Amino acid sequence: MKKSKYLTLGTLFGIILTKSEVISWFRIQEMFRFQSFHMYGIIGSAIVVGLLSIQLIKRNRLKTIHGEPITLTNKKFTHGTWIGGLIFGLGWALTGACPGPLFAQLGSGVASAAVLIVAALAGTWTYSALRDKLPL
Repeated sequence: MKKSKYLTLGTLFGIILTKSEVISWFRIQEMFRFQSFHMYGIIGSAIVVGLLSIQLIKRNRLKTIHGEPITLTNKKFTHGTWIGGLIFGLGWALTGACPGPLFAQLGSGVASAAVLIVAALAGTWTYSALRDKLPL
């Protein structure tokens, strides 16, 4: 019962993803074919909200729910960043799904999302197994 708030928030997030058509294969294909602004508008809005949130965290020195200060560390650029982004984008374009809304797709009745969830988990496991052997 203690974790029910997370289930409620997750369900609400899934409903928002579904109603805004973010989980729609058709909308994702429209984006990659440059036929619609719909997904670019949603992604752009998310970037703006993220930027504002980070600024609020930094300026107000916010703390976690456990009272620890939130620290944001700078990340060093590596070639793995753009290579991984390219692989991620190709997978997104080919499958019509990114990892975020996979469970919302499954919950809305897209049975093939189960295959994509297994593939995403396999990819994550493979990366963790090979991480130390990959070039920077």
